[in-house]
Amino acid sequence: MLFAIPALISQGLEKFFKVFNPLPAGFYGLHHVILILGFMYLCRIKNPEQLKKHPPGELGKLLGLDRIPEVGYFRKKLKQIIAQSKADELHAELFHSWVEEMPEMFFYIDGHVRVYHGEQANLPKRYVSREKLCLSGTTEFWVNDQQGLPLMVLTGELNEKIKNAIEEIIPKILKEINRKVKPDEPIFTIVVDREAYDPAWFKKLWDDYSIAVITYRKNVKDEWDRSLFYNTETRIFNTNVTMQLCEMGTELKGHWFREIRRLSENGHQTSIMTTHPSLSLQNTAVKMFSRWSQENFFKYMIDNFDFDRMVEYGTEPVDQKRTIPNPDYKKLSYQIKKAREKKSRLQARVFQQMEDNDAGDIDQLMKTLIKNSSLIEKINDHTDEINALLAKRKNQPSRISIADMPQEQRYNKLKQESKKLKNAIIMLVYRAESALYNIMSEFYKSNDKEGRVILKEIFTSDADMIPDYENKKLTIKLHSMSTPRANQAVKQLCAFLNQTETCFPFTDLRLVYETVAV
Repeated sequence: MLFAIPALISQGLEKFFKVFNPLPAGFYGLHHVILILGFMYLCRIKNPEQLKKHPPGELGKLLGLDRIPEVGYFRKKLKQIIAQSKADELHAELFHSWVEEMPEMFFYIDGHVRVYHGEQANLPKRYVSREKLCLSGTTEFWVNDQQGLPLMVLTGELNEKIKNAIEEIIPKILKEINRKVKPDEPIFTIVVDREAYDPAWFKKLWDDYSIAVITYRKNVKDEWDRSLFYNTETRIFNTNVTMQLCEMGTELKGHWFREIRRLSENGHQTSIMTTHPSLSLQNTAVKMFSRWSQENFFKYMIDNFDFDRMVEYGTEPVDQKRTIPNPDYKKLSYQIKKAREKKSRLQARVFQQMEDNDAGDIDQLMKTLIKNSSLIEKINDHTDEINALLAKRKNQPSRISIADMPQEQRYNKLKQESKKLKNAIIMLVYRAESALYNIMSEFYKSNDKEGRVILKEIFTSDADMIPDYENKKLTIKLHSMSTPRANQAVKQLCAFLNQTETCFPFTDLRLVYETVAV
């Protein structure tokens, strides 16, 4: 795990020690707790209770101690950090440091639903695409860069739409971006899925903030002439790709946009629209199709870091003045919809039988109506039911405040401070792992397939720690890996890490990396 120390420091480990105050006097300090959390996620130890399955003495040596704290005491130290309520400040510090290193101001924004199966919180339901169900949960809106590296996360309180989340995220991004742009150039560009599709809103973002948007166009019904498309060479995820592209202007809700379409081999035309005035045709397509890096990020975090696990139990109140769709109004609307569907199905049966018979013959028509009198009676019953429901719904407001909800149904939210701390830790760890992964790509040919697997093996492999206090060195000698090619990759990685001349946090011992493999 000590192989990740230089990467952790480069990605902002010291921000944690800058933001949080030192813990009360005790054997374990703030830096011990933060390093343990980082080491836990590097080794895929997903919660403090799983530390019981690992030798406390071996993990303690990674901190220069005889052992790590017992789980109950470790939880106590975590609560002391959480009680400082500085997670938002920490996220702002990390975001500022990461944005400064970005070569291009393209931000990928998408929501991820943390499903809640408990009983303490009363959360609104929302559609979870991976489950294909409407479930109770909390939505986190993540901001990533083009490579899928996380930059920021905003936790929704209730059923916020992604548009509302973006409007909250924009001021936070603008606060940290200090760059001069030409009059016709955007300050930054948002890349988002169809969920946020609203042409008038896109135009407003450009007019008010000079923020460009790239997204897929919805409800495309026309097809462009295939002869207009031409082959374009481009590069996506370090892979050369040839795409058939075409660009035209299009008017949507009274506003003009750039529209780019890609013609697939099966003839399907994928439509992309943007308000960016100068981004080239192929780069616009690359930026949009790179959105899969964020989907891959979500999948990797779920598989490796127990992304959705609750850190702390308990609930907090939400703003009581906040308005939400009235649950009773929605329930009545649903009942009206179902009643209308039943009525329509019965009417279709009657009309079909009337068409099957000779509708021009009055006698035959009367016989058909008499024969279906029971169906007609049911249709009338549904009509009465619909009218009654409509009258009842008329007396209900479509939106109400949280305070107007019945006490037993009133929405609240899960405690957020502990989850924000966890998000900060896993963002740091993922970025550190990705930094090492990118370094290995320079000398390891199979890095795309095996790079992260080798890194996980490094993090969990045995090593010798040899402190040299006279020469102020701490030598980390890694034991042999599972394959010769992995050992060769580790040698190259050791050479690179030694060039950084990184010192172990809060010591003057310079880390020296070696491997026993020949």
